[in-house]
Amino acid sequence: MKLHLQKASESYIVGILLAVAGGYLDVYTYVSRGGVFANAQTGNIVLLGINVADGNWSKIWHYTYPILAFMAGILITEYVRKRYRYNPGLHWRQIVIALEFMVLLGISFVPSGRYDDIINALVSFVCSMQVESFRLLHGNAYATTMCTGNLRSATEQLFYYNINKDKKARDKSLQYYGIILFFIAGAVIGTALTRIFLEKSVLAVCFLLLLVFVIMFIPPTEQ
Repeated sequence: MKLHLQKASESYIVGILLAVAGGYLDVYTYVSRGGVFANAQTGNIVLLGINVADGNWSKIWHYTYPILAFMAGILITEYVRKRYRYNPGLHWRQIVIALEFMVLLGISFVPSGRYDDIINALVSFVCSMQVESFRLLHGNAYATTMCTGNLRSATEQLFYYNINKDKKARDKSLQYYGIILFFIAGAVIGTALTRIFLEKSVLAVCFLLLLVFVIMFIPPTEQ
């Protein structure tokens, strides 16, 4: 029987923590940084299109900055992966998490208002690094910063279970739905804390990333 080595980066606990962080950050920028989505660039692209159609040229960059920052985050993450993939010390994903942590820590000291466009771009940058780095859950593709793909996969696996009574399909479906629920939980918690602590509330995500950073020191386990 062939054994599969389960990486810490693909573990369910890491998926949960990052999903909570993903939902939290989307709420954080929307509530305290001018109504911009950090994770869902589809939403920003749609809002960009609406403002172009309405001729609101002054608001175009309001949505363009996060989109460009998201792209930059993907490029930098791929560079880190290529450069440090075989690093004997820290795993390349830990380096990404450390970068996310430092960016968000710096953001917590910037008051809401004048620099919101820059902050939204930085949060989008962080989210793109996360979604590019953590793409597998128990070997299956998923996302921690958006829910559309997870919802599709969850429902697809549910269909396969109902047709074939395949318990693996059922388990995959439940895992995907679980990640979605934790994303929602992050949005709920983020709404409450952001309304109270405003820009400082992003420190909660820093704590979650710190937990992920530590968990990733756990060596792969046989499945």
